[in-house]
Amino acid sequence: MPAAFKAGFVSIVGKPNVGKSTLMNRLMGEQLSIISPKAQTTRHRIMGILNSDDYQIVYSDTPGILEPQYALHTAMMSYVKVSLEDADLILLVVELGEKYDALLFDRFKRIQTPILLVINKIDQAKGSQVHDKIQHWKEHLPNLVNIVPVSARNGDHTKELLETVASMMPAHPAYFPKDEFTDRTERFFASEIVREKIFLNYEQEVPYSTEVSITSFKEEESIIRIRAEIYVERDSQKGIIIGKAGAALKKLGTDARKDMESFFQKKIFLETHVKVASDWRKHQNKLKHFGYLND
Repeated sequence: MPAAFKAGFVSIVGKPNVGKSTLMNRLMGEQLSIISPKAQTTRHRIMGILNSDDYQIVYSDTPGILEPQYALHTAMMSYVKVSLEDADLILLVVELGEKYDALLFDRFKRIQTPILLVINKIDQAKGSQVHDKIQHWKEHLPNLVNIVPVSARNGDHTKELLETVASMMPAHPAYFPKDEFTDRTERFFASEIVREKIFLNYEQEVPYSTEVSITSFKEEESIIRIRAEIYVERDSQKGIIIGKAGAALKKLGTDARKDMESFFQKKIFLETHVKVASDWRKHQNKLKHFGYLND
């Protein structure tokens, strides 16, 4: 008798900059979540739908867990809360050098959903460090159902992690059609690609003060024509984004266009404009306009 089909929701959570997005992309075999060396890159809940003949795993990559400092952070943490409530399994991702932080991790002692701890970046391990960290987390979070050390960047043990996750999914029909791999629109991924390039091309506070809105997405037979509006909080940041004689904005557009052509498998014409939306991260109406309060 064939085994029952399995399907479930998996919430990927952790502090900023622990490699959650890299792990999600590795498990999916697709780059759905943007990646940069800077913390707090992910702002939304992004679902990746992994299908096989035997299971459907619906991953949720979420913003990094933090104590909110302004309205945008509060909206981001609401996505984490909803993701945890929906989950059949929680992947709590920590990096190799990380230690237990009661302020952020005590909440996981009260959660009834099974929690699988993923220790990331083991490619940097020395001596008995991996074994020592496993013991550290077992002591502080005794309710963990399993601990899997991986390197999301190199792919070490991610196949074993996938097999473990699949084995823990409940028997259930698929939640989404088998040809779907995300809940997000093409416009969303276009905006995320532009935002990723901002994080990679600019320094200090500028990337965190920036939001991207796709105001036009027209797909023709041989080309997609995209208009992206880049919002910053101050006039001085607008000048930084544009750069001398427009050089910085031109490089940003070129980098984004190349990635879009790879992602959409089509020629891209990308038009970019820079605008100011003063202190948009602190105002509810502006956050709603950018889609943060109705995801």
